Amino acid sequence: MSIEKIVEIINSKAEKLTHASDNVWEYAETAFVENKSMEELCALLESEGFKVEKGIGDVPTAFSGTFGSGKPVIGLLGEYDALFGLSQVAGATHKEWYHEGCPGHGCGHNLLGVGSIAAAIAVKNYLEESGESGTVIYYGCPGEEGGSGKAFMAREGVFDCLDAAITWHPGSVNAASNNSSLANIQVKFKFKGVSAHAAGDPYNGRSALDAVELLNVGVQFLREHIIPEARVHYAITNTGGLSPNVVQPVAEVLYLCRAPKNAQAQEIYEWVIDIAKGAALMTHTEMEYEFIKACSNVINNVTLEKALYENLNKVPLPTYTDEEIKLAAEYKKSAPAVQDLAEKNVDGGAEVQAFIREHQGKPINNFIMPYYPSGKAMGGSTDVGDVSWVCPTAQINAATLAADTPGHSWQIVAQGKSSIAHKGMLYAGEVMAATVIDLMKNPKLLEEAKAEHAQRVAPTGYVCPIPKGVKPQAIK
Repeated sequence: MSIEKIVEIINSKAEKLTHASDNVWEYAETAFVENKSMEELCALLESEGFKVEKGIGDVPTAFSGTFGSGKPVIGLLGEYDALFGLSQVAGATHKEWYHEGCPGHGCGHNLLGVGSIAAAIAVKNYLEESGESGTVIYYGCPGEEGGSGKAFMAREGVFDCLDAAITWHPGSVNAASNNSSLANIQVKFKFKGVSAHAAGDPYNGRSALDAVELLNVGVQFLREHIIPEARVHYAITNTGGLSPNVVQPVAEVLYLCRAPKNAQAQEIYEWVIDIAKGAALMTHTEMEYEFIKACSNVINNVTLEKALYENLNKVPLPTYTDEEIKLAAEYKKSAPAVQDLAEKNVDGGAEVQAFIREHQGKPINNFIMPYYPSGKAMGGSTDVGDVSWVCPTAQINAATLAADTPGHSWQIVAQGKSSIAHKGMLYAGEVMAATVIDLMKNPKLLEEAKAEHAQRVAPTGYVCPIPKGVKPQAIK
């Protein structure tokens, strides 16, 4: 199937696809409660002739849409969860609540989920027309933000049937992703003390809040002794009450430990547990902890990344109207000063640096970033990492936002229903579809990707960082 045909197929579905994406933007549901979003995307898949299965991997809001039969089996990954407290009026160029205090799509997952469906539709058309052996499976993956939905799914073997997986992420550049990510582990600590009158009887009280604060202080001293790439974050989720004249008998804190490798994150996690035990000893309180979730670092696959990069260059880039460029300039102006693209890509060499500086400063990055296999861990985490341990996996970024738009921001939410966002989403679908079809038509390319994957995950293979028995926790 030609690039022109792929573009034609996806563009013929553009209204249907953008409508679904906008609906998911409106629902703005957080991890593991994405019920309306799931139904929207399942209905879209069913309308296009996919066999839909819900609740896969023992995750209620996870689902799949399958078409075809036989080998190879290629997966397309979609996400659709939102972030707390980022509700924002669409199209506004200033911060303005849509529903005050409510979630919003501050990472563009309304686009991500539908863009991968666009690719699946084009691949389905190829399989129908060619009559060739092959299966495409769209995976609806919930809870990427703070839930690690794909890790729970991977633990249950959902992705074991795949020969390869392809995905994408909305952003401000068009690029084949060449970075790894930080593995992470999230844990909740609960302290139990004894309430007492803080003035008249404090010596009989045992403060759970003191224990939380001592844990936080202890972790502050820990930070000197972990590798520079590691991160430890926390959020106090229960301070024990609103009365300062009461010794707080309960308190809870959530910790997130990140590092470039699973084993490094595990080591930090265990150290934080020891500090929590010490905090309990110092305050004569009781402590218990609960493993919430974890995700693995991304295993890069240069073979697939290069295939995606080739199609980024083959598929026509979106073109923008004067009005769209003007709007993008307004969003770019509203963003805080950020590290420029050249500084972010110091591993690219002089040639790459020169290219980036030449293109710097545009309201929309309507160009394709040069590809170089970095493999360096980015600052964030993604549960795509767990899929990448199971099978060869790669992803692209597509420009759906104004240049320099900061991550997890109101600006992303505001742009989530724009024509710029829709164009980037469809472009991503076209690039991914072309790459999946290449893998189906070219067994040698797929075998090279699989051989590279086997070498990179040796000798242990995939070991899920989430213990058996831990269940996904809905974030409301």
